[in-house]
Amino acid sequence: MKRIAFLLFSLLLIFAGVISSCKKSNFLSKGNLSFSADTVVFDTVFTTIGSTTQQFKIYNKEKKTVNIEEIELMGGVNSPFSMNIDGDIGTTLTDIEIEGEDSLFAFIEVTLNVNSQTFPMIIEDSIRFRTNGVDQYVKLAVWGQDAYFHYKDINAGTWANDKPHVIYGYAAVDSATTLNIQAGTDIFLHKNAILYNYKGTLNINGTLGNEVTFQGDRLEAMYDDVPGQYYGIYFQEARPSVIDYAIIKNGTSGVHLYSRDQSIPGYTLTLTNTIIENNARYGVFIYSGAKVKAENCLITKNGNHALLVLEGGDFFFNHCNLLGYGTGDAATPAVGISNFYNDYTNNVTNIGSINEGKIYNSVIYGNQTSEIVFDTIPDAAITLSFDIRNCLIKRVPAATDNYYLNIFWNNNPLFNDVTADNYLFSASSVLNGGADAGFPPTPNLDIKGVARGASPDIGAYEN
Repeated sequence: MKRIAFLLFSLLLIFAGVISSCKKSNFLSKGNLSFSADTVVFDTVFTTIGSTTQQFKIYNKEKKTVNIEEIELMGGVNSPFSMNIDGDIGTTLTDIEIEGEDSLFAFIEVTLNVNSQTFPMIIEDSIRFRTNGVDQYVKLAVWGQDAYFHYKDINAGTWANDKPHVIYGYAAVDSATTLNIQAGTDIFLHKNAILYNYKGTLNINGTLGNEVTFQGDRLEAMYDDVPGQYYGIYFQEARPSVIDYAIIKNGTSGVHLYSRDQSIPGYTLTLTNTIIENNARYGVFIYSGAKVKAENCLITKNGNHALLVLEGGDFFFNHCNLLGYGTGDAATPAVGISNFYNDYTNNVTNIGSINEGKIYNSVIYGNQTSEIVFDTIPDAAITLSFDIRNCLIKRVPAATDNYYLNIFWNNNPLFNDVTADNYLFSASSVLNGGADAGFPPTPNLDIKGVARGASPDIGAYEN
């Protein structure tokens, strides 16, 4: 009897354990977590030993309890961040439960000793939450150097130029406002970041030798010539804006313009004395009606086009170098002009006008067989107007359209050293004295401040 009683007691214990396990399983949610923020940003600028704390909430929106199997600070013990999850501290935490429709607080601290080492512009880490086998992440970011930081902010007035500006996410110019960026301002943009002008005015006012620079925020030497580190400068229905003496490099689209305010007859953007190079896709992208005037500009080594016009738009380029030499697998002609766009999502083709399509006294050259292409659709309701003259153009075969005048077809410009970005040229180049000084009026100085004479040279540089 004792043996039978013992066996029955054992079976009862096992059965109770199974029941308990089943109950626990039945009462735990199969759902995942929600968070009050997907990115925690520390906007304190650290110039000495500093420490600050931010917080976010972790939500269980289900009715059942959820078990967080693991919470991990991905940088581990080497991370400048530390985490406290509702009182539990460590780089890895396990088996933390949140009751149904309840939440926990996460406290994040960061400590940097900027005086003892050189930090990048932005230091990042993340926290991984594993729930029911699914990983979710909250990003962490802290400014690592003394700079002005912009995180999804609205800007107007004038940016100071006494220290760099760093854009994380976006820095925006809002409707009917103006942002002025002074000569000598260095602007660093984080991955996918953008300087965004929405129906406002953006004036970038560099000077010779004191240009405004745009580049990625990775400062290691290996990133000096890596394209696609950020998006670029974006104008949407912008009021007349200016970029003068700027260097825009290593983005995705150097300058992207979308549409314009039809009530304003002037140019959306006047672009002068500017270098746009080594962007992953486009140098200047004019889309759906924007209007650009450019003089004394070097646009080179971009992944696709130096100049792309899509679904119409107006352009007037004078004394510019519109060059290919891109190294990407999808390298395309330096100049691509189209007045339409196929919207496959809605199964429509959008067509726009090109009321002004002028390229004067410029070089269109590169590694492709033809460095200028047109793909246009005529329509009774739209205008197509082109005027290209006094240029050196690489195109095989040479074009016979009547809007080309005084063109040097397929002559090598004899640049000194394209690899080293030296676009001065041999004395025997046809660029020497090939421009027309009076049509339109030639800028008195070239991109380097060299005076142009009575017989100016083609392109942005005067030999």
